[in-house]
Amino acid sequence: MKQRLNIPRKLFLFGALIAVFSISACKKDNNVKTDNTINGIVSTTPDFSTLNSAVIKAGLASTLESAGTFTVFAPNNAAFTASGITPAVLGSLTPAQAKNILLYHTIGASIMAAQVPAGPNAPVAAANGDTLYVTNNSNGVFVNGIKVTEADVKASNGVIHVIGNVLMPPSGNIVQMAQADTSLSYLVAAVLRANLQGALSGSGPFTVFAPTNAAFRAAGFPTIASIQAADVNTLTSILTYHVIGARVFSSDLTDGEQATTLNGEKVTIGLMSGSTVKGMSNVSPSNIIATNIVATNGVIHLIDQVLLP
Repeated sequence: MKQRLNIPRKLFLFGALIAVFSISACKKDNNVKTDNTINGIVSTTPDFSTLNSAVIKAGLASTLESAGTFTVFAPNNAAFTASGITPAVLGSLTPAQAKNILLYHTIGASIMAAQVPAGPNAPVAAANGDTLYVTNNSNGVFVNGIKVTEADVKASNGVIHVIGNVLMPPSGNIVQMAQADTSLSYLVAAVLRANLQGALSGSGPFTVFAPTNAAFRAAGFPTIASIQAADVNTLTSILTYHVIGARVFSSDLTDGEQATTLNGEKVTIGLMSGSTVKGMSNVSPSNIIATNIVATNGVIHLIDQVLLP
């Protein structure tokens, strides 16, 4: 004869209630929706914490979680650090400035890596109204010369491509941007002395290897006054030797390449020990110390020696 378990009625009812609540909780967990929009991914990814702060400051969170679609070239935290945009710098930006920078990283359509034009440097309209230049080759996908380090992070309203530097929208043409950079005041004085400001403010495109003030001093121009007193023809020959009549980002450079400059002579590119450019009469190559500074009519690379034809 089977023995019947004698379970108190109250205990039985309590157990039944626990079971009901457990089932209900499981159903609710299964119905939890993950925010897989671009904003949702950015706001929940630790390596995008600085980008998320910028999105909040710019007031773009609702835009990047809307129906879209968008492509975002997303700098990770290391990219902001490498670009010199610390939390303090980010905090000093106005919401409008932060918005302009972030919209320069955004395209109003979903573009997977395989759909990026081969280029090189195919123009694409950014959401802030400026132009991005994209390249898709055997070395990867590049935007303004910056490599995409992780492509095709899919979102419900578009796609994210992770990049290793912040893209800064142009604030003027090559001459205007040089005038705004205090480390290039000697170069600006030389351009004005040689009367090249009109040419370098033209539509271009141009690539300028821009010597810093220290580079001019090392080349025998101790003061701006010495530049203003220099022979115009000599300065013109030297300055046009620093300009290529095309838009050339760092991603377009190849080791050993000899690029023809506006004065008709060639400079030699080196990529074996960092990025360098050497003039024909230079004893040693100049280091390219900053790259891919985008202007409305071209691109600027800073160098630490004056190139001599």
